[in-house]
Amino acid sequence: MAFSALEDGARGQAQRRRGCEHYDRGCLLKAPCCDKLYTCRLCHDNNEDHQLDRFKVKEVQCINCEKIQHAQQTCEECSTLFGEYYCSVCHLFDKDKKQYHCENCGICRIGPKEDFFHCLKCNLCLAMNLQGKHKCIENVSRQNCPICLEDIHTSRIAAQVLPCGHLLHRTCYEDMLKEGYRCPLCMRSALDMSRSWRQRDDEVAQTPMPSEYQNMTVDILCNDCNGRSTVQFHILGMKCNICESYNTAQAGKYRISIDQQ
Repeated sequence: MAFSALEDGARGQAQRRRGCEHYDRGCLLKAPCCDKLYTCRLCHDNNEDHQLDRFKVKEVQCINCEKIQHAQQTCEECSTLFGEYYCSVCHLFDKDKKQYHCENCGICRIGPKEDFFHCLKCNLCLAMNLQGKHKCIENVSRQNCPICLEDIHTSRIAAQVLPCGHLLHRTCYEDMLKEGYRCPLCMRSALDMSRSWRQRDDEVAQTPMPSEYQNMTVDILCNDCNGRSTVQFHILGMKCNICESYNTAQAGKYRISIDQQ
């Protein structure tokens, strides 16, 4: 559930509330763009008509003694710890989540660092189990999520890497699977469909087409292997002759053999 952001310039007990819905921290950021005080850049952006540049933050205000000071991990006046984790580049204060700053990404990521590697072509930190086992797409993380159209690279929501190499927010991916199985960009299957294809085989075998359609063929294009083939038409789906996927689309006219015309 979303909570309202701490208002600019708040004082007293309300200000001493530690952190916000986004981060656990003991200070407020002084926005260099408007000089207003907000718990984090997300709270600022949700309440203003412009965005806070995290890299330009110079000052913070302690939530306990209210002293405005240089951005640092501990209050110089009352020794309040602003964050168990602090990045002097991103000016990120938060509880310890094994964060690390990735120079190539340009921002902080949730670790542990040793569990991830930075793919220079994709320009994104990925889990170690994907090293050498994913399809690279240049600067893929700089593209918005094709479902919600929101930023992926700086999102606090984890990204799901599809077999085709495209990225979705994990939450968008989970919602997509409730209604479909294909990448919304390239239409390739987003997960292993072999079990579903075997079930489809059984359904096709148990559902013979009427005699006038039994010798009807059609050209198809497979979304999974990009192969083209000519197969027997069936109302339940046309199976790729190359990779045996049913994730196919008609690519030509129907044809009926001469002896059936």
